[in-house]
Amino acid sequence: MHLEYLYIFYFFNLLLIVGLLLFFLSFVFVYQNPNTDKASSYECGFNPVSDARNKFEIRYYLIGILFIIFDLELIYLFPWILSLQFLNTKGFYSMYFFLFILTLGFVYE
Repeated sequence: MHLEYLYIFYFFNLLLIVGLLLFFLSFVFVYQNPNTDKASSYECGFNPVSDARNKFEIRYYLIGILFIIFDLELIYLFPWILSLQFLNTKGFYSMYFFLFILTLGFVYE
């Protein structure tokens, strides 16, 4: 088995364990207070039963688009992690510069 695939397998297993752990711990430690507003199918900032010509906040859609863009940029981390042992210092620090720019954009959002 190739070693670089084993690292991805370990990463996804760790991701699954942490995700499930956080999911189940939220049921144990978080106070559950359901109501009809929280249980409605639309939590996007405007009333679901109204006239279609009402104004609504566009920032919900902008934040969704920015979330997709940041997810697509994070895909570049996987090849960098796999080729990390073959990179020189220029390749190493150029990815840190990319992550710095990505973090600045996320903070700006």
